[in-house]
Amino acid sequence: MRLKLPTPTRVPLLYVILGVLLTISVLPMYFYSAQIEKLNRERLKTNEKLLQNTVTRSLADDISQHQETLRLMQSNLASSIQVTSGNDIGGQNIEAPELRALLENFVSSSNDLAYATVLNADAKGIKAGRIEPDAFLQRELERAYAAAREGRGYTGQPLVEGSGKSARTVILVSTPIMYSDRFLGMIGSVVDLQFLIKRLQEVSRTGLTPYVVDAQGRLVAAASSEYATGQDMTSFDIVRSFVSDGVKVQLAATQEFSVRQGKERVETLGTYSPVSALDWAVVVQKPTEQAYHDIYDMQRTGRLLAWLAVFVSAGLSIYSARRITSPLRTLAESSRALARGDFTQRVHVKTRTEIGELAATFNTMSDELEQFVEDLKRAAEENKALFMGSIQMLAGAVDEKDPYTRGHSDRVTKYSLMIAKEMGLDPGFLEILRVSAQLHDVGKIGIEDRILKKPGALTPEEFEIMKTHTTKGANILRPVPQLREMLPGIELHHESLNGRGYPYGLKGDDIPLLPRVIAVADTFDALTTNRPYQKAHDPFEAIRIIENLSGKRLDPSAVTALMAVFLRGDIRIESQPTHTLPLEVPPPVVNPLVGDPLAVDTSRT
Repeated sequence: MRLKLPTPTRVPLLYVILGVLLTISVLPMYFYSAQIEKLNRERLKTNEKLLQNTVTRSLADDISQHQETLRLMQSNLASSIQVTSGNDIGGQNIEAPELRALLENFVSSSNDLAYATVLNADAKGIKAGRIEPDAFLQRELERAYAAAREGRGYTGQPLVEGSGKSARTVILVSTPIMYSDRFLGMIGSVVDLQFLIKRLQEVSRTGLTPYVVDAQGRLVAAASSEYATGQDMTSFDIVRSFVSDGVKVQLAATQEFSVRQGKERVETLGTYSPVSALDWAVVVQKPTEQAYHDIYDMQRTGRLLAWLAVFVSAGLSIYSARRITSPLRTLAESSRALARGDFTQRVHVKTRTEIGELAATFNTMSDELEQFVEDLKRAAEENKALFMGSIQMLAGAVDEKDPYTRGHSDRVTKYSLMIAKEMGLDPGFLEILRVSAQLHDVGKIGIEDRILKKPGALTPEEFEIMKTHTTKGANILRPVPQLREMLPGIELHHESLNGRGYPYGLKGDDIPLLPRVIAVADTFDALTTNRPYQKAHDPFEAIRIIENLSGKRLDPSAVTALMAVFLRGDIRIESQPTHTLPLEVPPPVVNPLVGDPLAVDTSRT
């Protein structure tokens, strides 16, 4: 007998000790470093955003200051023209040398001025500068002149002047010349935005991508030739945000967004600051991975140190834990051997700690358990022997009621077990079969002796009473829960595959395997023993009769198993008087009550 113990969900002590050491050594440091890392990460993110905000704000202020300076210069020039001309620049006065000198001095006062012109109310005027307006600039001048006649200043769209290496991005800025609400003329200046491009290029060397857009999201200037002047930049979320916020926005804004590069999308951090004087915005952006590079470096360094501390602590913990748990491992191995049923296993641990005391207690327990199991085995064997003896006595009592069938239950049990083993049925089924076959005729206790011991054939009425022994037997044993699995063999061993059996007339697979096996063994014993209504058949003749009943009344697999056992010589029949009939052609055995030439009357067996 093997002692079966439940397998607990065990947590090795090694892991417990390791967990404790890691908890008290690593976790405080981890939480501290995680907190410091979090604070520094937020600070670094804030610093990066402040940096972008500062850069864009500075560029926007520079552009606004440059625009205001230009406007002031144009206003001063307008005043000088009015004073010099006496507020009369019409006709030929516009070409006065003094006015031309003022215009040339104005253009030469700033390297950013590529061209300037003064037009009177008749759209006639003078010009100065290093470029000659092309058709695009000419249209801008016309728009500026129309605005000036309405008393408004004008800032045109960025244009590319020239081609190749000499190409320049320029913008037209104009101011009206007015005297007491009377339009005198206009000053138009073409500003070279090279100064802005240089500033953007300086910023780009810090890793940022800077550019300037107008209120519609078109590019004004960029640090790289990757983008063209006038290009629609609203594909960037940061530019779309500026355009959607409108020209009234006054504050800088920072946000994270994604930028498509080929088939991939790159997470990006960007900031824009509005240039209120021009309805422009300065934008800088940078891939998040680069923007937070210092953060990632800090995280990697912190995690590397944390993992290093974990490995060191784990190594020390494992070493210490193994020193502590080695005796326990020996104790656990002995316990597993004990659980497998090896009660001779003892623990040999040399230690004066509580573990040594536990080992001694374990050995004492093993001694007592070994003795207890031996006693239990003996008791189990005695109980089993008592149970089987009771079954055999009950079966013997049934057999004693009918002197013609004495020993019938024992023989049916023996034949049934032989058949089942030959069929390869499992041991559990064999134990059920053993008891069921032994008790298969227990219901005959309830049959009157005048019928049971009648020396001749039964009348139809007596035969009906005799058939009730199957259900009587099942009803006698049904109150015993331990015998519930044996009931089919007791109640159904007279059922036939062709449906002509009793008590229920079951057919084919409706009959369980247990009564099928018993039915073959019962029929064989009925044929090979003397009865008051028939003499014993020769065993070979009985086998031929049973073979003829295979598939009609008896289970073919059980019949095949019986024939194999018999032909192998495992079944030996004591010599009894037999008919002298030829073995090759067995005569039919007629049941006068049924009328079936292949039916064998086993109702009284």
